[in-house]
Amino acid sequence: MTEVQEQTAQTGRPAVPGGAFVVRAAEQDEVFTPERLDETQRAIRDAVREFVERSVAPRREAIEARDYATHRALVAELGAQGYLGVDVPEAYGGAGLDKVTSLLVSEGLAEAGSLAVTYGAHVGIGTLPLVFFGTDDQRRRWLPGLADGSLVAAYALTEPGAGSDVQGIRTRADRSADGSHYLLNGTKQFITNAGFADLFTVYAKVDGERFTAFLVPRDTAGLTVEAEEHKLGVRGSSTCALTLADARVPAENVLGEVGRGHIVAYSVLNVGRFKLAAGCLGGMRPAIDRAIAYATDRRLFGQRLLDLPLTRERLATMAERTFAVESVTYRNAGLIDALLAGAHGDPDRARGALEEYAIECSIAKVLASDGLNAVIDDLLQLMGGYGYIEDFGVAGLYRDARIHQIWEGTNEVNRLLVPGMLLRRAMRGRLDLLGPAKRAADALLAPEAPVEGGAPLDEELRQVRAMRTALLIAAGAAVQRYGERLDEEQEVLYRVADAAIALFAAESAVLRARASADALQAGLARLVTARSIAAVEHATAEVATRVQEGDDRRMALAGLRRLLRREPVDFVALRRSVAAALVERGGYRV
Repeated sequence: MTEVQEQTAQTGRPAVPGGAFVVRAAEQDEVFTPERLDETQRAIRDAVREFVERSVAPRREAIEARDYATHRALVAELGAQGYLGVDVPEAYGGAGLDKVTSLLVSEGLAEAGSLAVTYGAHVGIGTLPLVFFGTDDQRRRWLPGLADGSLVAAYALTEPGAGSDVQGIRTRADRSADGSHYLLNGTKQFITNAGFADLFTVYAKVDGERFTAFLVPRDTAGLTVEAEEHKLGVRGSSTCALTLADARVPAENVLGEVGRGHIVAYSVLNVGRFKLAAGCLGGMRPAIDRAIAYATDRRLFGQRLLDLPLTRERLATMAERTFAVESVTYRNAGLIDALLAGAHGDPDRARGALEEYAIECSIAKVLASDGLNAVIDDLLQLMGGYGYIEDFGVAGLYRDARIHQIWEGTNEVNRLLVPGMLLRRAMRGRLDLLGPAKRAADALLAPEAPVEGGAPLDEELRQVRAMRTALLIAAGAAVQRYGERLDEEQEVLYRVADAAIALFAAESAVLRARASADALQAGLARLVTARSIAAVEHATAEVATRVQEGDDRRMALAGLRRLLRREPVDFVALRRSVAAALVERGGYRV
């Protein structure tokens, strides 16, 4: 029984299946938003921000200089305040809190520079393999120290010849004749926290075939931590290679089951993507505030840079991207928490919930990392030469942002995962994808039904519905044309993913804004929808051009254009209005 089926049986209310946004419209109350945070969550958010100002900011220079004693001291302080144990069950020294709170902590620490990388690797991919798959003995041995910060964790999967292709690892594990231990041989690279971590989750193939996860303490004989890598960004974080030469690992340190290490890896990467989106969001909001502050002080052509129309257009675009990422990230946290239904202390349920929304986690990772890079690039461009000079701090932000499009699976891999997971769920009966796709194709030339109610943003809701129909038509046509060979058509899959990402972003933004009486949110939702429908039109037209021929191609393209039509909007006036509201509020106060 899946997590969705279990929760539906327990509550009597149908749970939202992962990927369902592709085939049906979301209900308003299914979309969690930042406006729905409770008082405890708001207090935690404020406390994390205060921690960064009080404890991190004065030690920023030491952090970025790779003073790992400072990193460890701050990790211990985070542990003492409970921030390392948010996702750890109470039985093992953690707090077992909800995923919205987990998001808030990751988001709030985004301004901690390279310490945020140390923290993220420790609490996410470092600790969660043990939370999700450890035996009771393994959890009792290590989780209390990981939760209080006396131990630091790292995750050793990547190898010189295997990055996003996790099954391509070559590290080997051979069991001893008496069965008491394994000898691990191989090389791992780009391992975050390796320079000072106490416990590594290491992946190897038992007998060269069975992909397996192992818990490997730092003092294991045969384990060598190599020199620090010199990176483009996040320079204060530790990144080293590991060499395993007959590293002797006790058999009881197998994590999960022999031959099932891929389950551990994929489950942990889901939560890594969820938390990465939160971290990216935490870097986007301050960039807008910084842009407004700089543009207010800077004068150009006899007036404030802030008062130039193109400056305000840039600010509106930065806010639009941030609103989309924020809406999607909080929606995902709400979906996971709703599925858990209070069972946050149950690691098996938590793992199942994250697997259920693996599609949404990949979407958030891509949208957020692309969005952060675009927003930081806008900030640097707005500051001109000052942005390019190291002393003003933005150059470091620019370098640091780039890695998010690479780790936790490159954005290319995550884009390909979205349609791949959708199709696998359809084939397994977990998601009715092909039925809605056929109905969408049949209805392409039918008269359009109006949106009921006459509420604000009804036109945007109509556009969201049209995006969904276009996506289903494109995906269905691709499956019909290529069948089992579809995985060879990466360009087509990529366009389907782009359309899915745009749809999820637009629906999340519109439903969030409809629940609010805030005019700024309404304006931002309209901008997100405009960008999204343009992306869907471009992506689905490319798919149709690829999979159709002759008259069928012409009919498909004409139908998509009619379906995705929209009324003319003065977006210049809309962006000016959004920018004016941002300036009046003194930054991104949405």
